[in-house]
Amino acid sequence: QVQLVESGGGLVQSGDSLRLSCAASARTFSNYNMGWFRQAPGKEREFVAAISWYGTSTYYADSVKGRFTASRDNAKNTVYLQMDSLKPEDTAVYYCAAQFSGSLSSPLSYAYWGQGTQVTVSS
Repeated sequence: QVQLVESGGGLVQSGDSLRLSCAASARTFSNYNMGWFRQAPGKEREFVAAISWYGTSTYYADSVKGRFTASRDNAKNTVYLQMDSLKPEDTAVYYCAAQFSGSLSSPLSYAYWGQGTQVTVSS
């Protein structure tokens, strides 16, 4: 079992930055690939970013590429999402998730989810 707790969301203006954190309870945190997803009101949950179990590989949705950066600190059981140049269309609830294997961009591949943190970007 893995428990995930996100933090760092908030209300910011367009062009600002935020860093989301996701703390994991698992002793074997370093065995999991970690993903970030978001869900805006009335929309499906969508892939944002993912980072491999050791942090050597990262993947991003086209909509955030060049603006968002995923990283992890396995010693702290924490994964991060640095979000720069935020836009109003980035407004959503952001979730972190953990998986052993499978498609990194598909929410169906992730077995464990956090409760989400709200990010609101005003224009």
